[in-house]
Amino acid sequence: MISVLNAKKAYTEKVKIGPLSAQIPKAGITSLIGPNGAGKSTMLLMIGRLLDIDEGQIDVAKMNICSANSESLARILTKEDEKIISKYIDLLGLKELENRYLEELSGGQRQRAYVAMVLSQETEYVLLDEPLNNLDVARSVQMMEHLRCVADEFGKTILTVMHDINFATKYSNRIYAMKEGKIAASGSVEQIMNSKLLTTIFETKIEIIHGPHGPIAVY
Repeated sequence: MISVLNAKKAYTEKVKIGPLSAQIPKAGITSLIGPNGAGKSTMLLMIGRLLDIDEGQIDVAKMNICSANSESLARILTKEDEKIISKYIDLLGLKELENRYLEELSGGQRQRAYVAMVLSQETEYVLLDEPLNNLDVARSVQMMEHLRCVADEFGKTILTVMHDINFATKYSNRIYAMKEGKIAASGSVEQIMNSKLLTTIFETKIEIIHGPHGPIAVY
């Protein structure tokens, strides 16, 4: 489990994130949604120790990220690495690209390669900031299907920042909706897919249509 308790980050006197409190359960996909500048990436970066928190506490697998040493949080590579890397190369459809440099890849190919690199660390917790960037609709569907597979079959806990509400709701177990540096709402897909709630968070009219494959947000 990832536990966030009253975490705060101040960039300037006017730009402040938090206090943020969240309980992200083990296994499954939890998505952070919200308008630009809501604090989604800041929350992800603080959990990933890429950005120091000013106040509060964040625990990952019962370890306080501010006091735990890096070796306790990071995975030490083993001789099995090549097999692990090959597994995720195959999973993300990168076999024909595995001997090419990142600079030689298109934006979409590079995005898949970055996700494969993260998954290859074989950590229990996977943090992804906008994993669908630079991907067309078909590749976005494939990416989310792969992440759903990783969560379900390998028991990974995936926390991701998502720009697209419909992708977030289709593939997530739980959603945190953020606005103006705070968590405005959290819950299951059914709880978050509410027209009044989403309209308030995004400050634009959003209707919810209930189709055969679940709810769809229409702007």
